[in-house]
Amino acid sequence: MAKTAKSKSKLKSKALPKSPKAKPANTAAKAKPAGRAMAAPDVATLLRIADALERLAPKAAAQTDFDAADAFIWQAQGSQLVPVPRVNRVEMMLLKGIDRVRDTLMENTERFAKVLPANNALLWGARGMGKSSLVKASHAAVNATVARGTLKLVEIHREDIESLPDLMALVRTSPYRFIVFCDDLSFDAEDTSYKSLKAVLEGGIEGRPENVILYATSNRRHLMSRDMIENERSTAINPGETVEEKVSLSDRFGLWLGFHRCSQDEFLAMVEGYISHFKIPIAADDLRREALEWATTRGSRSGRVAWQYVQDLAGRLGVKLSGQKRGWPGQARP
Repeated sequence: MAKTAKSKSKLKSKALPKSPKAKPANTAAKAKPAGRAMAAPDVATLLRIADALERLAPKAAAQTDFDAADAFIWQAQGSQLVPVPRVNRVEMMLLKGIDRVRDTLMENTERFAKVLPANNALLWGARGMGKSSLVKASHAAVNATVARGTLKLVEIHREDIESLPDLMALVRTSPYRFIVFCDDLSFDAEDTSYKSLKAVLEGGIEGRPENVILYATSNRRHLMSRDMIENERSTAINPGETVEEKVSLSDRFGLWLGFHRCSQDEFLAMVEGYISHFKIPIAADDLRREALEWATTRGSRSGRVAWQYVQDLAGRLGVKLSGQKRGWPGQARP
């Protein structure tokens, strides 16, 4: 019996596991270095995530210093106005053959500068007849006489029309008054951004800010091609309603100013105005003959063609025009 008891005790002692106290101690000792090794990459990952989120987050709109310039270009991507220290414009006295529309736009701009009721204006018609030049010249003339520097010109590009509400929100509370100008405004068949413009011009619950007026130029009277309107009329269930929706955009402009092709006498007057202004020495008979030949080879008569001839003539005679005039009357960008 004694031998049996001893053998059982030996078997139990062999079956017993090792002390459990050593295992947690060893495990803890091994876990600490592993934990410290994992901490470094976790912090680095979090920093990378934070940097990525900062890049994705929209930047706060920069404060605009409206005293920096009289003209600005709207950049939709950064929601900011970039000052234009020197505007590419033509003096009002050099714009010939558009006396009626010139006086009408000047009167409208002066009323707006005097905080009187004024209309949004659409300048449409023949290419190269000085539509955009008249807008810039009117702004300069009114700002120098009536507004005394408080009238700002803001150009918005055609592709940024959908961001127009952001621009309105930016200038709404400003003490200055703004002419928002879009050159060569038109829309294609699949383009629906015209609906945003309709809401801003009239129809939104906020309405157009009291200190903002919109001037746009286009070769199309209704801002859309005739084929586009005809297609809508022929394919729509209710042709009348569809066409009305398209045409109603141009109706939001209270002032329509048409520019038409100039006559031969008006074309020669444009050329002579430039020749006199820049003091280019040429005989009157030679000037008339060369100018008409130039217009014939181009197949049109306009302010743009007149300025192109003057540039060619000045180059042949060695007369410098830089610093005196920047751009032809139809120049699009300031």
